[in-house]
Amino acid sequence: MDILLVGIGGTLGGMLRVFLGKWITDRTNHEFPAATFLINVSGSILLGFLSAIHMDSRVYLLAGEGFLGAYTTFSTFMFEGFTLVRFHKKVSALLYIAASVLLGIAGFILGYAAGALIKM
Repeated sequence: MDILLVGIGGTLGGMLRVFLGKWITDRTNHEFPAATFLINVSGSILLGFLSAIHMDSRVYLLAGEGFLGAYTTFSTFMFEGFTLVRFHKKVSALLYIAASVLLGIAGFILGYAAGALIKM
């Protein structure tokens, strides 16, 4: 049952990532990977929130492990960051990688704090 929950969540999270990724990319500058950046930061916020509210383990498997695991993507983040370096866009690469990591951490903390407030 646990694997099925992760699979369902992963399917939905992956589908939303592809949809949002294309939608954001169509509306932004293609030099900076805004879609992956925004998706990963928003996923960090949501994971922080889910972690703080300590939900039922099966709901966490569906939403946290499955949905957010597929919604966010470390491999695409790495590919896009190093593609910027390869095409001599080092400033964009540095900005993308540093901002992704820092805002990912800040987003998780913000989401956790919001969840902790709701839990009170």
